[in-house]
Amino acid sequence: MRNRVLIPRRKVALAFMAHPDDAEISCGGTLIRLRKLGWEVHITSVTAGDCGSMFEGPEETAKTRREEGTRAAELIGATFHTLNEPDGRLVYDREALQKSIDLFRRVAPTLVITMPLADYHADHEITGQLGRAASFVYAAPNASQEPLIDGSQVPYLYYCDGHAGVDRLGVPINPSTYVEVTEQLDSKIEMLSCHASQLEWLRAHNGIDEYLVATRQHSHARGGDIGVSAAEAFVQHRGHGHPADDLLSELFPLFEDDSSSNPSLQASY
Repeated sequence: MRNRVLIPRRKVALAFMAHPDDAEISCGGTLIRLRKLGWEVHITSVTAGDCGSMFEGPEETAKTRREEGTRAAELIGATFHTLNEPDGRLVYDREALQKSIDLFRRVAPTLVITMPLADYHADHEITGQLGRAASFVYAAPNASQEPLIDGSQVPYLYYCDGHAGVDRLGVPINPSTYVEVTEQLDSKIEMLSCHASQLEWLRAHNGIDEYLVATRQHSHARGGDIGVSAAEAFVQHRGHGHPADDLLSELFPLFEDDSSSNPSLQASY
């Protein structure tokens, strides 16, 4: 039997990602399920996505991608943010970290999904570092001049899947947590389709054709890991100070027969 999990009283989830379409690809189905449970959901792109075009200039590209991210978030009743850091040139420095902490302070998440610390794209890795650091410190009173919201705490922290389920060296990722997204898959793809500007960009620059299809296929592959049609995979951060019990598995158990009367879903702290 799984250990019982205390559900946070403040139900706010933050997908802290590098680029405007990363959340939809990696955790869109999970965000949809969180919204259905009544969680407040925020999606953040650390970069402006300004390198995501072969034809438009950086300002126009950033504007397009911000609009696409906003439309995708609005489909599920989520809020889109961007820190407007330069795409492809993201660095871990005090300014980027402070912007991240300030955003966390305004949102006050109790559940954070960020990017893997080892992935094919350096922006992804640095975003994961920023997300990890901001998660740990944002609730400290002196970390930001933004007001401290009641209920701020060190959140549950998860790293999303790497591209194709491998790290930057091609080593397969070993997930700690799966969330079934069979019923949410079509809506997840609908969210991703809002990022129309990326269809030609990924084809021209990354050699990825039909990335909507590729996202669907990877969701099915992760589902195959656990015997369902579609799933998303995560690795939970269980370092000192962070909650170590698996909140996502408690909210979305893979076997529903013992969850309907689960008293932990009524508990809070």
